[in-house]
Amino acid sequence: MTSDELDIHTREPAKERIAPSSAFVEQANIRDSSLYDTFEREWPTVWNRAAEHVHWDSPYDHVFDEQTREWFVGGELNAAVNCLDRHLDEQKNQRALVWEGLFDEQRTFTYLELTREVEAFAAALRELGVEEGDVVTLHMPMVPELPIAMLACARIGAVHSVVYVGFSADSLTTRMAESGSELLVTCDGYYQRGGAVSLKNKTDRACLGLEWDVTTVVVDRLGEAYEYALGPNDFDYKTLREDHYGTEVEPVARAATDTLFLIYTSGTTGKPKRVTQTTGGYLSYVTWTSHATLDLKPSDTYWCTADIGWITGHSYLVYGPLSIGATVVLHEGRPEYPSKTRLWEVIERNAVDILYTSPSTIRTLMKRGESYIDEYDTSSLRLLGTVGEPINPRVWRWYYEAVGNGECPVVDTWWQTETGGHLITTLPGVTDMKPGAAGPPLPGISASVVDASGESVDPGEGGYLVIDKPWPGMPQELVDSTRWASQEGGLPNTDGWQYVTEDGALVDEDGYVTILGRVDDVIKVSGYRFGSMELESAIVAVEGVAEAAVVTGTHDGHERGLYAYVCLEDTYERTKRIRKAIHESIERVVGPFARPDAIIFTPELPKTSSGKIVRRVLTDLANGNDLGDTSSLRNPEIVGELESITREN
Repeated sequence: MTSDELDIHTREPAKERIAPSSAFVEQANIRDSSLYDTFEREWPTVWNRAAEHVHWDSPYDHVFDEQTREWFVGGELNAAVNCLDRHLDEQKNQRALVWEGLFDEQRTFTYLELTREVEAFAAALRELGVEEGDVVTLHMPMVPELPIAMLACARIGAVHSVVYVGFSADSLTTRMAESGSELLVTCDGYYQRGGAVSLKNKTDRACLGLEWDVTTVVVDRLGEAYEYALGPNDFDYKTLREDHYGTEVEPVARAATDTLFLIYTSGTTGKPKRVTQTTGGYLSYVTWTSHATLDLKPSDTYWCTADIGWITGHSYLVYGPLSIGATVVLHEGRPEYPSKTRLWEVIERNAVDILYTSPSTIRTLMKRGESYIDEYDTSSLRLLGTVGEPINPRVWRWYYEAVGNGECPVVDTWWQTETGGHLITTLPGVTDMKPGAAGPPLPGISASVVDASGESVDPGEGGYLVIDKPWPGMPQELVDSTRWASQEGGLPNTDGWQYVTEDGALVDEDGYVTILGRVDDVIKVSGYRFGSMELESAIVAVEGVAEAAVVTGTHDGHERGLYAYVCLEDTYERTKRIRKAIHESIERVVGPFARPDAIIFTPELPKTSSGKIVRRVLTDLANGNDLGDTSSLRNPEIVGELESITREN
């Protein structure tokens, strides 16, 4: 996107300000507004404050090495000790993990019980030959054995690589080959949309694609519903656990700069992009942001609805909350499945204090209406959070008012797999909220919005979001400028180190950042270029619209046109009035030239398991293209219906 293409990729900055309630501020972990100035004035040594939230086996020599860009050099620690052992003196009988199974099963682990489970599997891994620095691949659904395996790896100094369970066998092979992983922990299968899916067959195929033999540990999730045979290199998790339960495993002290885990995200070349997180900086940062942004306390029950296969699950479901010493809810499947009231049931049953979920989930709940909420006691909620994509102002307000009763602050967090943790959001006990704007950069984070030449843009003008100071949670690739981060700066007129996020944004006069979406997520029609977020926000602003996705397609057989796929709230029906309201909203917010050529009402949009809309499928539908493999979608059954609806329109 060049500088002359950025002017359309904008929208009006958020203006409404909502202050946190005095009741929330009084109990907030952070209440001092001077913290921003302190971090600016005392950077980088001020990041001692993050390091103070974790236990160090050996103290670090200095906070930040400006030559190597490494954090807490010389220090040693163990992530499993921070998440488990250090809580045992005072919290050994407190619930650490509560698993909510798909069929109303519940398994609970106290901190002492979870520590024993982790030690048992750590001992088993050592018996299987896993040594410090080895990469162990975890390809599992949302079962307790997944965080147990992560922490077992951390305890013995091994590196875990969690591969999302929905990925194909080829995707698993690619990631294991890239990391050199020789040990895989998986399940016999998992449940998807109520049916059993074989996982063992898929992992067997994946291992055949590697040039070395793989040792596989299999967790039994399906029970008698699915029988499978263990091969010569396969081991049963339950048997290993029983053989080693009660074994004490001395944790391995890891250097702050040693690798804790690998995670793979989408790369611009189509190949998966490895992100390498180190132990000291990452753990300090996610613990500190859990404390500061999520206001998380050891006494809290906390539910993050993300899958552990994604970075949100790593940072804010496992490492951050357990390092704080909170009670973590681990939920199998989608939070709105199998019943429309599932989310509210889990909140009431566990007296959840903090809910951290995606705008996509919120839109689904909003679509179903408030009557479902009223059936359950959600008064335990103290703070709400959003993650994964920008949230529309109207959806934000519904979340704040209907779910939070106008009393729970909403932290709209911007960050990426590449950043490790939150970078831009409000501090809930300090800063006002602006619906639609993520907020200012966190204390110690320096972010700016620039044009294609690297020059700062005026307030309210769209541009590229860049981070121009290091932070403790940055991955190894940004530390040493390797792999995908090998090109420093990336934009002209850049003086010094800079991370170009590839997200478009605008910043207002108060320093609040509004995320516009990926810079390559731009629609071009009749010579105009728009950000899809801009058009979709205009549609969702219409009363009765729950969510929308806009793509380009072939109009009248030869022209490029705009196709708007629209989901309505349950209590609304598709009418000419709503079509007219959508057109009027787009004309008012964007302009008459942006009117959709087709408005297609649909009960659902195709989504990934993490709730992101798969616009590729909609684009192929709008252009009559082959849809390819859609099996990894969270709701592949909607594709056939969308094909029929698109043809009719």
